[in-house]
Amino acid sequence: MTDDTTGIDGVGDDWAAALAEQKQSGVSPKTKPMSTNMTSNYKKASFDSLENENTTLQNEDMNMDVILDIPVTLSVEIGRSRINIRNLLQLNQGSVVELDRLAGEPMDVLVNGTLIAHGEVVVVNEKFGVRLTDVISASERVKKLK
Repeated sequence: MTDDTTGIDGVGDDWAAALAEQKQSGVSPKTKPMSTNMTSNYKKASFDSLENENTTLQNEDMNMDVILDIPVTLSVEIGRSRINIRNLLQLNQGSVVELDRLAGEPMDVLVNGTLIAHGEVVVVNEKFGVRLTDVISASERVKKLK
């Protein structure tokens, strides 16, 4: 068993010597005066005021080029259904799942999971597409994010 002043490989002796030296100097580390050389190297920080910035969506000075090439996921949702796991495990090829939408009802157009528009299915060159029938305004989309 070791006492408080000695430890593994004499580390306690080093601490004891440092504490004794500190007591002899009579100055604690908290009250040690700062050298004048250190304070002369520092300059007072200045920060730009954030109060004058206009952050509204209508700000024409906003540089949108930074975000225009960011990829997003656009998806079209024709409906949803809530089923329990037992029924999920019984699904196989040819099963029909009833959705919560009526036939002919507009579908939701989502960007990264956020509703941006409603639309209807169209066929263009043998591929499905969506014709937007109602686009949610930008201010409404921002309100939903908050």
